[in-house]
Amino acid sequence: MNEEKYTKTVPMNQISIKDTFWSCYRELARTKIIPYQWEALNDRVPGAEPSHCINNFKIAAGLKEGKFEGFVFQDSDLAKWIEAAAFSLVWYPESTLEQTVDEAIDLIVSAQQEDGYLDTYYIINGLEDRWTNVTNNHEMYCAGHMLEAAVAYYHATGKRKLLDATIRFVDHIDQVFGPEEGKKKGYPGHEVLEMALMKLYEITKEEKHRKLAKYFIDQRGQSPLYFDEEAKANNTDPHWKDSYFKLQYYQAGLPVREQDKAEGHAVRAVYLYSGMADVVRETGDDGLYQSCQRIWDNMVHKRMYITGSIGSSSYGESFTFDYDLPNDTVYGETCASIGLVFFAHRMLQISPKSEYADVMEKALYNGIISGISLDGTKFFYVNPLEVLPEACEKDQLRRHVKPERQKWFGCACCPPNLARTVTSLSNYIYTKNEDTLFLHLYIGNESKLELNGIETTINMTSNYPWDGDISVEVSPVEAMEGSLAFRIPGWCRKYTVWKNDVPIVPDENILKDGYLYIQGKWEAGDLIKLHFEMPVQVISSNPRVRSNIGKVAVMRGPIVYCLEQEDNGAQLQQIRLPKDSQFTCHYEKDLLGGIVKLSSNGMILDNNGWEDNTLYRFYTEDTFTAKELTWIPYYAWANRTCGEMSVWIRTE
Repeated sequence: MNEEKYTKTVPMNQISIKDTFWSCYRELARTKIIPYQWEALNDRVPGAEPSHCINNFKIAAGLKEGKFEGFVFQDSDLAKWIEAAAFSLVWYPESTLEQTVDEAIDLIVSAQQEDGYLDTYYIINGLEDRWTNVTNNHEMYCAGHMLEAAVAYYHATGKRKLLDATIRFVDHIDQVFGPEEGKKKGYPGHEVLEMALMKLYEITKEEKHRKLAKYFIDQRGQSPLYFDEEAKANNTDPHWKDSYFKLQYYQAGLPVREQDKAEGHAVRAVYLYSGMADVVRETGDDGLYQSCQRIWDNMVHKRMYITGSIGSSSYGESFTFDYDLPNDTVYGETCASIGLVFFAHRMLQISPKSEYADVMEKALYNGIISGISLDGTKFFYVNPLEVLPEACEKDQLRRHVKPERQKWFGCACCPPNLARTVTSLSNYIYTKNEDTLFLHLYIGNESKLELNGIETTINMTSNYPWDGDISVEVSPVEAMEGSLAFRIPGWCRKYTVWKNDVPIVPDENILKDGYLYIQGKWEAGDLIKLHFEMPVQVISSNPRVRSNIGKVAVMRGPIVYCLEQEDNGAQLQQIRLPKDSQFTCHYEKDLLGGIVKLSSNGMILDNNGWEDNTLYRFYTEDTFTAKELTWIPYYAWANRTCGEMSVWIRTE
């Protein structure tokens, strides 16, 4: 591996997003989601499940009396909210929001113990038990999220109060865990600290921070298994020891370099893989990189939904086995898709291959924003691909699936995770090395960056994802030699590219790993135009996916579409899509926040001959009636009335 060719992100403060699609979401995050979630964290949303988060910090800080309430990882919700607020402040400074964050940080720091320890669950319930159940009790998970928040707030404001506090906490952790004699040989039960430590290392360049992250990854799954040893020493039990997963639920059943499948709890898994990729990028560890590649291939090609959702089972919020992708009992946690974006983005920085960006795009436009309502006040934890509301209410196997988004959750990891993802979107548009800028996502923006040492302004304009026309104006302050590498989306079968109105003919010399490299001399005002043809495409899945036999899905560009009861009536399972279906596209600016709606011919199964009390009869050939079908983007479903929804539709 050539470490010199690794790419880096363009700092957020150098990118100003000006995009017809995503600007709405970012404004929604700034004006609705972040304020709403602050109220939720303070238990001030009527009818929503209480968070207890701020209250726990007040008790831990000695500002009031009471008991710890909520989940053991409740602190992490506040951390992710601070991170979302920090990202928002980068592109829209607001003194009121900054003051609120400062006050939240004052509260957090006031709860910190003299030795640096900071976790309200154990501060309130008894410090003597801390670090006795790292398998299940999320101390390092909360530490990781708090550290990520501190790093983000430092980058946004330059303020160090939370950063210094979390560094003290990291120093405490470093004194407790490690390979040295007398230290615990453990690692996080729920991963995220590994990623956070690598972010901290980028600021401090202190070797101990990188060393600790690498230790947690290298030690994971080594024999004797720490979680087993901890359980024996402290008379605790790993919750999943009697399950099929056993300790692989925590990705701890094998050393990470021996793992080749995405297994266990889906969020923990992709957070670990992201941390592994971070360590690869800093150390050039080829064995670790090979493990990342094997796991990626298994997850994306055998265990991922068409929407970019992962984690097919509600039991353990987990991966199961290859091609097991049920649509109606799916888990598809919003956080898991977000973690998949983290992993994809890090793999892109190691090796710019379009597949990584394709998956990142798929998750962002489908399986992530489906988790939030268009008004920013309701959320999905689970993102199904097929819904029958009555089954969600009356079938215990489907009770985890909600036909309507919820105001909040007792386990509220997803809402603030959504907020921090939307507000940090500019992180994912570009990466670059010294002389090449990689364009991964076609999100309208104006950016100021250096390429080959020359200050350069990039203006990207588009109406993506509703059409495939993109313009990129390149304006260096002086003539510059360099390359721009444009991702050719995996969904695109035909495209055209021009530089200054002169067509560029792609050949093997400029096409590599799904990117079109345009090299040479650049001067102010040089203009690249791309046209990606964007027809409606009917998609089938591998026949090993039992749930989708005889079914197809519909996509246009990066957007997955679905049928909803609101437009097509009930009993969606009776609808068929003919082989000769013709689609029309129409932009509806007043529908669901502005979407391209699809219409097609279809058929619906007749009920002729079936009496209300008849369950079975001798087979006769089914008959169908023609039916006009209306398709909406999957991310926008459940924003009108509560009803049925389906992504995969039967064919003739």
